[in-house]
Amino acid sequence: MNVFLHICCAPCSVMVLNILKEEKIDVTGYWYNPNVHPFTEYTSRLNALKQYSEMIQLPLVINDTYGLRQFVKHVISDLENRCDFCYEDRIRLTAKQAKLNGFDAFSTTLLISPYQKHERIKEIAVRIAKEEGIPFYYYDFRPYFRAGQQIAKTLPLYMQKYCGCIFSEEERYQKKLNK
Repeated sequence: MNVFLHICCAPCSVMVLNILKEEKIDVTGYWYNPNVHPFTEYTSRLNALKQYSEMIQLPLVINDTYGLRQFVKHVISDLENRCDFCYEDRIRLTAKQAKLNGFDAFSTTLLISPYQKHERIKEIAVRIAKEEGIPFYYYDFRPYFRAGQQIAKTLPLYMQKYCGCIFSEEERYQKKLNK
């Protein structure tokens, strides 16, 4: 089986890729994260993934769309539910690219994070798989999150401090200010 894997960041990909390799699944990584802001954060994450993919010889497709305006335009009226747009946008394009390029299935490293809305990601991906006509490879990677982070810390990879969107960065700083 060959899977087209949306990768949100290098640290989250570590254990996902290890598990898929153990499952004898061929993986091509896919960078498409127009939700990551500001631009310096976007480039830090992209460069870390490029570096890691070279280290492990992972085929990587890069959609280098820095989408600040598009992202803000779609989420500004409903910031509490911004993650739905974020998941929908990245997962749909991943599924379309997977189908277009002859992959057997698609998946996402978002499924490893205990900070993401796991069930919502799964619901959206299952729906998109039906709509786009390509299987979604589901695996609950969350039990491996901490191990993956520990491995990533031993590598010379950039480790981010928030999910990616400018609003999550604001929330991170707001929590610090409230303390």
